[in-house]
Amino acid sequence: MNVDRGGDDSVAEVIEREMQLMSPAGRSSRALSEQLLDPEFVEVGASGRQWDRQSMLSALPVMQGADDDGPQYVPSGMTGTVLAPGIVHLTFETMLDGRRARRSSIWRKVDEESGWRMYYHQATPVPDDSTL
Repeated sequence: MNVDRGGDDSVAEVIEREMQLMSPAGRSSRALSEQLLDPEFVEVGASGRQWDRQSMLSALPVMQGADDDGPQYVPSGMTGTVLAPGIVHLTFETMLDGRRARRSSIWRKVDEESGWRMYYHQATPVPDDSTL
């Protein structure tokens, strides 16, 4: 996987946490997901559905990518940018079960105790014929 950490430790931390959320262990563990998702979390999924924190926490263990024996996310081209102190924006692509998506996540760090948490995420499906 190609990872650009943007020369900043906060970007490296956020990338590590993003990878945890994509892993079967992260998706199947409510305790870990609660640590990684901001209390004000919102996602616009590849399906177009909007999720809040509670609906995502309930759905993650049964969604694709949560089973060690099933399809898993394969990320590529992950880059991160510090937008402001305590705010990091990640962009990358994933493959999951033959489907490609472009993804964008905003992570925020309110304090040292809670650490970096995903505040916003969006996934946009990439058509099979897209080369861009």
